[in-house]
This record gives sequence, C-alpha cells and structure tokens, in this order.
Amino acid sequence: MALVRPVLSQTEMRNSMQLGKSIQQALGTSLLLSTLVAGTSFAADTVKEKAVVATYANVAEAIYEDSLISAKALKASIDALVSNPSAGALNAARAAWVVSRAPYQQSEAYRFGNAIVDDWEGRVNAWPLDEGLIDYVDQSYGSESDANSLYTVNVIANPKLTVNGKMMDATNITPALLSDTLHEAEEVEANVATGYHAIEFLLWGQDLNGTGPGAGNRPYTDFDPKNCTGGNCDRRAAYLTAAADLLVADLEEMLANWAEGGAARKSLMADPKSAISAMLTGMGSLSYGELAGERMKLGLMLKDPEEEHDCFSDNTHNSHYFDQIGIRNVYTGRYKRLDGSVVSGPSLSDLVRAKDAGLDSEMIAKLEATVVSMAAMKSRAESIEAYDQMIGEGNVEGNAVVQAAIDDLINQTRSIERVVSLLGLKALEIEGSDSLDNPSAVFN
Repeated sequence: MALVRPVLSQTEMRNSMQLGKSIQQALGTSLLLSTLVAGTSFAADTVKEKAVVATYANVAEAIYEDSLISAKALKASIDALVSNPSAGALNAARAAWVVSRAPYQQSEAYRFGNAIVDDWEGRVNAWPLDEGLIDYVDQSYGSESDANSLYTVNVIANPKLTVNGKMMDATNITPALLSDTLHEAEEVEANVATGYHAIEFLLWGQDLNGTGPGAGNRPYTDFDPKNCTGGNCDRRAAYLTAAADLLVADLEEMLANWAEGGAARKSLMADPKSAISAMLTGMGSLSYGELAGERMKLGLMLKDPEEEHDCFSDNTHNSHYFDQIGIRNVYTGRYKRLDGSVVSGPSLSDLVRAKDAGLDSEMIAKLEATVVSMAAMKSRAESIEAYDQMIGEGNVEGNAVVQAAIDDLINQTRSIERVVSLLGLKALEIEGSDSLDNPSAVFN
C-alpha cells in the first residue's frame, strides 16, 4: 500500500493557512481555555455525576452536529467538482475535507468506552486502506497481497468483480454497494471502501514520496469525462459522490444517538457511575494505546510513512492535534463549536477538584502541556516539513518533536489513571500498544 501527501498550490496553501487561523480562533488558545475553564467551573460540592455525564453527552451532540455540518459542506464541494471539474473545484473539495476533520477528530475520545460509537467508527474513520480496492495505483504498489485477494480489484475500473467467490454487479456505484459489499469485504480490515479516508484517497491520490517532500497530487481531470485522465472518470465521480452521501448519512445516525432520547445518551444517563468510567476510558485509551502508540510511536519506530493517519492529504498533524483537543474537552466539559458558541457544564475537572484540587491542577497542566507539544508539531508541519517527513530516518529534529508529543501523551495518561483511583472506579481497560509496551515485538 502506498500512502499519500498533497502537493498544494500557492492558493491552496493560503486557503489552508486561513483555515488554520479560523480553527484556532474558534478553539481559542490553550491558556485562554484554561482561564475560561477556571472562571466558569462549577462549585465542587454541588456537582453530581449525572450532571457531569449530561455535559459529556451535550458536548458529543455538538461535536457530531459540527461534524455533520462540515460533512454536508464537503458533500456540496464534491458535487461542485463532479458537475464542473476544475483545479479550483478540486482544491475547494480538498479544503472542505480538511475542515471536516477538525470537529470529527474531537469525537474520537468518545469511541473508547462507548460501544455504540466504537461499533460505528469503522464505517467513517477506518485506516489504513488498500487503495487498490478502489482505484488505479502506481506499479510500485504491486499487483497482489497474500492477505487480501481484493488488493487491486479496482472497483472504479471494473463493473463486475468477484467477492467471496461470487460475481458481483458493480455497474452502479451506490452507497449500498460501498457499505454492504465492499467495505471490509471478505473480512479484511484493509478493504476500506467508505468514510473520510476513502474520500481523501479519491481527492488526493497516491503519495509516492516516502518520507521526502511532496504528497498526493491527483489531477482534477480524473473527474472530467470530457478530458479524462486515469480512465473511468464517470465511475470515479460516482464513487466519490456515493462515499460523500454515505458519510453524511453515517454522521446523521451518530448525531441522533446523542440527541435527547438517543441510544448513546440514554445508556449513559441510566448509569452515571459507569458513564464516568467510560469517559476516562475514552481519554486514557485514545491518549495512550491509540494515539501515543499505534498512530505515533509505531510510525516513528519504523520510520514508515505507511503508518501516517491522514496519509493522502498530509493532514496528520491536524488529526493528532484535534484528538488531543478532544481528550481535553472531555475532562474540562467544554467544547467551542465551529460557529464560536460554547457548550459547557459540570465536568470531570469539577468532580476531581472536589476530592483533590492538586490532582485536578496536575491533570489540567498535563493536558495543556500535551496541547502545547501537539501545537509545536502542528506548527512545524505547516511551516517546515510534513508529519511523514518528521518521522523519517535521520531527521533528528523532526523525530524529537514527535517524540515530545508522545511523551506528553504518556505522561497525561498516568494522571488519568490517578483520577480513576481517586474517584473510586474499577480499574479501567486502557488500550495498550506493542510500540509502547513491548517494542521488540514491533520488529519481530
């Protein structure tokens, strides 16, 4: 599998920089958030677990609503690209994709500890993917894989394909075809046919630059039947449209789960003590095993851009950064929406402060330290070199920036564990990673 980074035009770079400024303005700086949290915290002796869980659910609802709003904007930009292909339309769709990732990544702390989210998440954010399932690939990608018989089936080029030994009709590329037939076909997790990363691959294309500069650079003519490159431009446009439709529908489903009366909200509110455990499980598992381990340390150890998260768009630095913002949101009970409004309420921070103000201060300080190290990584990616270059062999400075963020993620997890103990909760199952817990296994 070859992964991808985008080569941005000067206009696209300016748009991305403006986007970054807008997102930063919406979120506020770390220090400003700390001040606001301290200034609006709820009296410790009046905070009840049920109120804290209600805030957690309200924040989730707002995050998924923002994710849906930005996914609909992405869908509109894709419709514009398909109806009138141009370089400008492709760049606009790419920019909309980047925007859509910021709120969604803040939802990932809800995945761990919430079965409803975890069971659904693979439909929208599964990675890495064997992109040969979807479209044409470079010769260097290879033609087959012992682990995946659909490695280069290329549904865009083939209206007939064999799945599980049966001939399938893929003449019409629809959301149902993607979700019911292709996604995780033959029980192979790398057969990712839906979600953000399938859309990302279609918008950017393969990255053949390894840990060197450069990224995916799919031409807009791949979507232009009148001036077609790559072949099958009408089917490629149909696939991209179907994937965007499906993403919107999936986010609508998850938003409903967190609205009043929704299954996720009702389940948590019925057992606040277990819900508090779920909140801390989400914080700890994302912080440690998933983000510090599988998404960061593993790639750094292997010096392998194949382990980059937003691999086709070179947006990995933003995904990691907003994951950390999401972890902080859960603890502080505060989320700043895309429109600048704030959702907040009684928080885990308030519960901890009632029992041990020192530990609460420690937890907030560690969360902020990780935001700062993530921001440093983000800044480097936007001004010096992409994330996949940072993890490259011999890049001492880049490696150190990534390692600093990993160290802070691990450090904050230790405080999360102390919070669990303080609140008298059962030991949580915080996900681990061989890259952190058994490094020698990574090379075996």
